[in-house]
Amino acid sequence: MHIQHLSIDELKTQAKALRQSMAQDGHVMSHSKSLEVLAKQLGYRDWNTLSAIVGNNNAFSYALGEAVRGTYLGQPFEGEIIGLRKVPNKQRFGVTIKFDVPVDVVKFDGMSNFRSRINIVVNKNGVSDDKTSDGQPHLKLAA
Repeated sequence: MHIQHLSIDELKTQAKALRQSMAQDGHVMSHSKSLEVLAKQLGYRDWNTLSAIVGNNNAFSYALGEAVRGTYLGQPFEGEIIGLRKVPNKQRFGVTIKFDVPVDVVKFDGMSNFRSRINIVVNKNGVSDDKTSDGQPHLKLAA
C-alpha cells in the first residue's frame, strides 16, 4: 500500500481508531502498540520506519512485500521487496529485494555468478546512485 499521500497526523488518527475498536472488543492496547500494529498492517517493519518515510516529503514509491521488476547490473528481474529502511540524513532508502529467479550478474561467456537477493541504496524513484562502468545505475526499478 502506498502511503505517500497520508500525513503523520492522519496515521495517528487511524491508530487511535484501531485502539478504540480493539477496546470495544475487549482488547486493551496502548497508543504505541496501536502505532506499531498500524505500521505492520501497512507493510512496514515498525512505526519508526513508517513515520520516517511519511515524514519525508519525498516518500519512497514502494512498500515492503511489494512485487517489483526492473534491471540489476543490466539484467532484467522480477522480485519482492523483503526489507526497507530510510537512510539517515539522505533522500535515500535501503532496499532488500529477493529475486523470483536468481540473476546472473556476470556478462562474460563461460562464467556465471547468480544472485537471489540484494541489499542496495536507491533514491525515491528506485534508482541507485552507484553505476556500472558503462554509466548505467546498478538498479532501476520499473515504475
